[in-house]
Amino acid sequence: MTQAINSLYRQLPSIDRLLREPKITSLIALYGQTQVVEILRDMQEQARFNIREYQTLPEWSDDWAALLQRRLDKVQASALKPVFNLSGTVLHTNLGRALLAESAIEAVTQAMRSPVTLEYSLDGARGHRDRALADLLCTLTGAEDACIVNNNAAAVLLVLATVAQGKEVVISRGELVEIGGAFRIPDVMVQAGCRLVEVGTTNRTHLKDYQRVINSDTGLLMKVHTSNYSIEGFTAEVSAEALATLGMASQIPTAIDLGSGSMTDMTQYGLPAEPMPQDYLNHGIDLVTFSGDKLLGGPQAGIIVGKKQWIDAIQQHPLKRALRADKMTLAALEATLRLYQHPEQLRQNLPTLRLLTRTQGEIRDMAQRLIPQLQAYYSEKFIVRDEPCYSQIGSGSLPVDRLPSWSLTFTAIDGRGSTLENLAHQWRNLKKPVIGRLYDGRLWLDLRCLEDGNALLQALLLL
Repeated sequence: MTQAINSLYRQLPSIDRLLREPKITSLIALYGQTQVVEILRDMQEQARFNIREYQTLPEWSDDWAALLQRRLDKVQASALKPVFNLSGTVLHTNLGRALLAESAIEAVTQAMRSPVTLEYSLDGARGHRDRALADLLCTLTGAEDACIVNNNAAAVLLVLATVAQGKEVVISRGELVEIGGAFRIPDVMVQAGCRLVEVGTTNRTHLKDYQRVINSDTGLLMKVHTSNYSIEGFTAEVSAEALATLGMASQIPTAIDLGSGSMTDMTQYGLPAEPMPQDYLNHGIDLVTFSGDKLLGGPQAGIIVGKKQWIDAIQQHPLKRALRADKMTLAALEATLRLYQHPEQLRQNLPTLRLLTRTQGEIRDMAQRLIPQLQAYYSEKFIVRDEPCYSQIGSGSLPVDRLPSWSLTFTAIDGRGSTLENLAHQWRNLKKPVIGRLYDGRLWLDLRCLEDGNALLQALLLL
């Protein structure tokens, strides 16, 4: 037995010999010798283990280059893979939320390839990195000034820490929201050094509730737009206009966190209404915060617009440097905001708005073009149909509103849930994964976010 095992060990090629093989030499040119040698050594150790445990060479030992190629491909695969988002959620947090407009992509590319005037004024002085975007945001919203940070959670934290650190922040009990990742307004207030004062009840809060608790320690009157849930029935809330009036009368600043925040009237596109920052500023609210990568349709960013005295204070707060946006984010956000200066073309140029406003008929037509080939390919194991469905906007935006859409559905002929789960697993492991959803005994592919049907066919028919 020992002699046979030793004979197997002698059949293992040396690293030097492997590195001289033409196929492996070409891999070295692509991936570098250091990485290739490291993987080959690991493969050798695997082969020795196979000999010790099973007294045989591994199955791949007759083609080391093939396994090496697979290993290298896996190591080099990007952690951020492009996918087909057919989940039915347009602004899917786990899939990166908003798709950027082409002009934003071009702006980011330019900012990556060339030095840019990030904090440099061409008159020779050092400029502020938010200045150009702040001017643009003021034009679009009517704000006195603006500030940009890395996300909306940071925007809320920075506002609280600047305006009300060590003081009380008054907010309705029905607006103490939690969003994804366990981000809770009360916890953020603690981190910002504020003391939370809840007023009203879960379903009803009145202006007198705010008035009763105002004292010399009150630092901020705050509202939070409940963008990811809805309370209906016997309800009441204090309007932004009433809160702003109370704040001015009491000489206490006011702030509203919009969460998603739309920069355009969504109803003109047949979509549900969503609060706009300019509306609250017009009512006299001092500071408004919202996201860049949700309904705005841009990159991840937190935007603060409002009164200049407070924006100046925010810009000087030590946390601002820790939370500031980088040049790629600023470039993409500026290009996105400039699309709003041309509202006639916004629907065509902004991917988020384009996907949200697709008609059910348009999506149904695409489904009916795709279904014959998919039925032919999958007919042995699945019943493939096209069916109406509803999409959701996602990322906490308009949570109770649904968009009529159209889907391709796959039902397992054997009736087993495991058959559908295996199919979903196969699709998630494609070179470009296909992300659908399992519901009601079917695997659904909502086509609202699919603009290239041929690309999907190519992916699903090459299994």
